[in-house]
Amino acid sequence: MLTASKTQAGKEGWAKNFRKYWQLYLMVIPGVVFLIMFRYIPLAGIIIAFQDYMIFKGILASPFVGFKHFESLFAYSQFWRVLKNTAIIGLFNIVFVFPVPVILALMFNELKNLIFKRTLQTIYYVPHFFSWVIISALAFDFLSISGVVNSIRGLFGFEPYLFMQSEAYFRPIVVLTSIWREAGWGTIVLLAAISGINPELYEASMVDGASRVRQMFNITLPLLVPTIVVLLLLNIGGFLDLSFEQIYNLLTPLTYPVGDVIDTYVYRVGIVQGQYSSTTAIGLFQSTIGFILVIFFNSLARRYQEEGGMW
Repeated sequence: MLTASKTQAGKEGWAKNFRKYWQLYLMVIPGVVFLIMFRYIPLAGIIIAFQDYMIFKGILASPFVGFKHFESLFAYSQFWRVLKNTAIIGLFNIVFVFPVPVILALMFNELKNLIFKRTLQTIYYVPHFFSWVIISALAFDFLSISGVVNSIRGLFGFEPYLFMQSEAYFRPIVVLTSIWREAGWGTIVLLAAISGINPELYEASMVDGASRVRQMFNITLPLLVPTIVVLLLLNIGGFLDLSFEQIYNLLTPLTYPVGDVIDTYVYRVGIVQGQYSSTTAIGLFQSTIGFILVIFFNSLARRYQEEGGMW
């Protein structure tokens, strides 16, 4: 009886909210339709990973082969090299690229001149609107034999160096170009979170004699941690899902041993060679690893919160 009354109350509450906010629910519909059409319906194609898929027969008529493609995938020596490269670059992105927007957001928050602050933010945002083709072309130009970097090295008596053809410099170049393109754009959510902090907290700390640095580390950063954790979880979810455009445009034949990642491997094998089943198996493996990582780190974050962590 009590359960039935609760259910009825829940239905009435939902109906009341719908009548009150029907415009907002209406605005959500296009996003829900997009999500279903382009995120959930295509999931049916996962079955290709368990078939010898033939494009002219289609999914329904292609023979089912079970875990054949997964077994051959793990037995293929090049796959482990590709997985290693992907994991290393993904780790570099989390360790070196992810913290930069946090640092920039804290620095922007300390700027009091609004004109200078907005101008600087715009300068940092602009690279996000450049395609990776343009950014890669700039990287090749700056690091070429006659580029800016080698010209400066020549002034100090150093010989020209082929940075873009060097295995040792490929991953640092990927990290630096990622920072240059995405760091400014990544500050948007963090600055929005900072703007939501109660100003009275800063006023109270000023009364207690706290400096700007103390306010940053004792007020701004702790209250920013929940947003940082959410963004970190999103980044971890795409740990093995690197930017294909970036890697593909920066790769050269000499840097394949350290730069060939899952996305470029899938393009080369799946699109160019037409091995759709094998590359679907790789994509499913990639997504599964990302899902497991998100669940694991999300559980750690919740446990930290329950134990009286920073937020």
